[in-house]
Amino acid sequence: MFFGTYTPRLDDKGRLFLPAKFRDELSEGLVVTRGQERCLYVWSMEEFGKITDRLKDAPLTNKAARDYVRMFFAGASDETPDKQGRITIPPMLREYASLTKDCIVIGAMNRIEQATGLDLEYVGKTSAKTKPIDWLRAHADFAGPIVEEVAKRKGAEGEK
Repeated sequence: MFFGTYTPRLDDKGRLFLPAKFRDELSEGLVVTRGQERCLYVWSMEEFGKITDRLKDAPLTNKAARDYVRMFFAGASDETPDKQGRITIPPMLREYASLTKDCIVIGAMNRIEQATGLDLEYVGKTSAKTKPIDWLRAHADFAGPIVEEVAKRKGAEGEK
């Protein structure tokens, strides 16, 4: 599992130091793909295999599914960290995410997200002042099932 926020630098050759906490899980290889909000996703080979298996089930008759598969896999790059824990981010992916020397890398459960500071500005806004349930409600487009589950649990606790 990946979590935390880090600020490694991208060198002139397009290499990025992986945070030390992430290196063991990614030592056998990883896949970098285009992500949402113009960031990059970094997946372990195992997790990328799970995603691939799920996407195989997407109907070929659905244009949106075909478009997503094309976007996801056409921009994917498999990488193996070097002995210093660096990976090379291909130029196409650096351009997609507008990466500069100063990057933000966050652990996002089953993946790592990488972008410039401006693209992940929301990371700083979800501070101690923000209650997790309020953040989930604000992001209900993907967190809806989580919000519903939390509400059910709170309701069950209140009934006791």
